[in-house]
Amino acid sequence: MTASPFSTAVPGRVRDKFAGVLLIAVSASAFGAMAIFARFAYAAGADVYGLLAVRFVLASVALALVMRWRGVRLPGWRRVAALGAMGGIGYVGQSFCFFMALNHAQASLVALLLYLYPVFVTVMAAVFLKEKLTGAAVTALVLCSVGAGLTVGGGEGSALGIGLGLASALIYSVYIVVGARLTPGVDPRATTTVVCVAASVVYLVIAAIRVRAGVPPGMPADAGGWLALVAIALLSTVVAILTFFAGLQRLGAARASMLSTLEPVVTVVLAALLLGEQIGMAQAIGGGLILAGVLWLTRKGTTGADHQQN
Repeated sequence: MTASPFSTAVPGRVRDKFAGVLLIAVSASAFGAMAIFARFAYAAGADVYGLLAVRFVLASVALALVMRWRGVRLPGWRRVAALGAMGGIGYVGQSFCFFMALNHAQASLVALLLYLYPVFVTVMAAVFLKEKLTGAAVTALVLCSVGAGLTVGGGEGSALGIGLGLASALIYSVYIVVGARLTPGVDPRATTTVVCVAASVVYLVIAAIRVRAGVPPGMPADAGGWLALVAIALLSTVVAILTFFAGLQRLGAARASMLSTLEPVVTVVLAALLLGEQIGMAQAIGGGLILAGVLWLTRKGTTGADHQQN
C-alpha cells in the first residue's frame, strides 16, 4: 500500500509550527528579561551610557560574526547609510528612553507602556503610509488607551519615568514606520547588524565626550553587574532578535506578533519575583487591556510588529 504524500508533510509542518512557537517564546522571554538585567546592572554601578555602549558593541560584534558565518551580504551603501541613520537616531533614541525610564519607574510599568507601540504604528501607518484604519484598529486603540490609563495609575513611577516610557514606545513606532519603507528586500540579519553598529558608534562617541568632560560612563563594580550587561547584549539582543526572525519565517507576522505579547508578561512576572515589585489590581487590569488590544490588532493582521527590536 502506497503511503499518502501528506503522511509525512503534515507532521513536518506541525513540527515546523511548533518550532516557530518555541522560537518566538524564547525571543519574547529574552526581550522581557532585559529590563530585569538592566536593574541588576544599575545596582552594580552601571549607568545608562555605559550599559548601552557595552550592549551595542558586544551585540554588533556577535551579529557581524553571525553574518560572516551565514554568508549574509550587506545591501548597497545608500541603503546601509539609511539603515545607519535608523540605528543612530531611532534606535538610539528608543533605547535611551527605555533604559532611562527604568531609573524612574517600575520595570513592569515601563514594559507595559512600551507595548503600546503596535497601536501607535497602526495610527502612524494610516496617517503617513495611507493604510486603512480599520474597525479592529480603532477597537484596539480604545482598549490600549484605557489600559494605559489604568496601568499608569496603578503602577509606581515618576512623571519623568512614565513620560520616558511613552517616548520609548512613540520613537519605536516611528522607527518601525520608517523601517517599513527602508527594509524590504534586505536580509533582516543585515538590517539588525547595521542598526546595532550605528547605535554602538553613537554611544561610543557619547562615551568619549563624557570621558573628556570628566564624567565617564558608569560601569558595573562587580562580576554580577558585568554578567547582567553581557546578558543584555547577547541574550536580550542577539539571541532575542535572531530567534524572533527564525520564528517569524515559520509562523508569519501575525502569529509571531501575537506570541510576542509574552514579552511584557515575562517582564511583569520577573519583576514581581526578582525585584519584589507589587502588581496592583489597576495595573493588572490595565496591562491586560493593553495586551488584549495588541492581540486583537495582530489577529486582524494590522500591525507592523515584524520589525521586532528593543
